[in-house]
Amino acid sequence: MAWIGLVLAGLVAIYSATHGPSADVTAFEPEDNFIKQLLWLGISVFGVLVALMLPVRFFQLAAFPVYIITTALLVVALLIGREVNGSKSWIYFGQTGIQVSELAKVGTVMAVAQLVGMRRPKTMDLKFAFMLVALILVPAALIVLQNDTGTALVFFGLIPIALFWSGIELNLLLVMVGPAFAGYLAVVFAPAAYLFAIVFTGFILWRTRDKRITIVTGLLTGGITALAKIAMTKVLSGYQLARVLSFTDPGAEEFRQNVGFHQVNSMAAIGSGGFAGKGFMEGTQTQGGFVMEQSTDFIFSVIGEEFGFIGSVVVLGLFALLLVRLLTLGSNIKHPFGVMMAGGVTGVYLIHIFINVGMATSLLPVVGIPLPFISYGGSALLANSALFAIVLSLHLKRDDFSIYGY
Repeated sequence: MAWIGLVLAGLVAIYSATHGPSADVTAFEPEDNFIKQLLWLGISVFGVLVALMLPVRFFQLAAFPVYIITTALLVVALLIGREVNGSKSWIYFGQTGIQVSELAKVGTVMAVAQLVGMRRPKTMDLKFAFMLVALILVPAALIVLQNDTGTALVFFGLIPIALFWSGIELNLLLVMVGPAFAGYLAVVFAPAAYLFAIVFTGFILWRTRDKRITIVTGLLTGGITALAKIAMTKVLSGYQLARVLSFTDPGAEEFRQNVGFHQVNSMAAIGSGGFAGKGFMEGTQTQGGFVMEQSTDFIFSVIGEEFGFIGSVVVLGLFALLLVRLLTLGSNIKHPFGVMMAGGVTGVYLIHIFINVGMATSLLPVVGIPLPFISYGGSALLANSALFAIVLSLHLKRDDFSIYGY
């Protein structure tokens, strides 16, 4: 099973990152992380077994209550939570901390799936789309206020995925996704962003023949590009701007010794692994403690250095297998709640994988986001396992869904 393979790969990488010579040269990778991850794995396995025994009706009825509870926890964390690595998204019970933004993913995906499941046939309109987007934006806004940019990006990225799986018209989906791409280009190379805005607006006009949609498209893509430029020149501080721009050339002198340090050493580690890797606990960058946060945000560099191209491909292959399997399970359910649940979970995993590997290979800025089932983190492991277990449970009991489909 892909889930088991990924969890085992994560345990191996975490052990190497925290029990080799690196444990003697850095204070950021405590050796007990491996034991803690094992304990959280035990809790996650128990949770998976419980989820497999629950009826589908339970998940449908619990969707909105879980969403309300997890959103309330986000408020609590914002008010009285503990700040960890600059993000005030943790609630501590004694010595045990829970990152509530991870739990909010479960509640949000369930609530979106339930909203889609409650929709009557042929009622996909803008009002429904705005309701769906609002469900996602509420926790996303709270997470932004907690200064947890990486997790907030997962929620924002979930919006077009949820709209697509809910059956929104393709033209409207393109209009909503286009500005995000324009914003990315604005950071990398502003002229390319403006060119994209013009070409994309023309494409929408050709495709829809609707002047109103075309005007909205032009305003959104051009507006996002302009806002990104204003933010980079007038709003962001020097350090914040450097962190955003560092991924374009982390080895540049102005980045290499500060915000680009992580990515330079991460790429050095992955590149030095070659085809077959240097061997378990033999990576010079990993064991020398040169890659910061190497058991969490940059754990892919550990796999790349010590297990090489082969190990990296195996891990990415397991992820691909998991994503395809989730979509297959969802398509077999034949009920909008189950289909949306599978699509949402797949989207959450895909966003995590894309951003985390992008950070490690300097394709994307460093925003602090774990690799599902691989990175150290009990809250993330529990939340990701819960999402997987719900989809699996819904598939196993797919015949128990209402025959009316809503």
